[in-house]
Amino acid sequence: MDELICPGCQSDEHLSGERDGEVIHITCSACDVSWDRDLTPRCKTCGNEDVRSAAQAVWEKSRGTQLSIVSVHTVHLCPDCDADKLDRVRESNTPLPPDDNPAAGMR
Repeated sequence: MDELICPGCQSDEHLSGERDGEVIHITCSACDVSWDRDLTPRCKTCGNEDVRSAAQAVWEKSRGTQLSIVSVHTVHLCPDCDADKLDRVRESNTPLPPDDNPAAGMR
């Protein structure tokens, strides 16, 4: 998740928010600045709002270099920027592997 800071005083400790549908109304108690945070998923690269949801596995080492899926979370994939990942999801119908392999570099 992206770090959330106040655009007025750069604080990240004095923020409170209230959800209203797909928007969170945020207020900073340190400087009284208020703004809205839109929760609509967007591509982090190009800003496209036409993203597709896909499952991505979360792996942990269970023994040695053996990996286990401990959970699955939703990622939003852009048809332009993440076309290869979207193709993998469509072809395999299984969760995407995580971006980082916890056993990488182990022998």
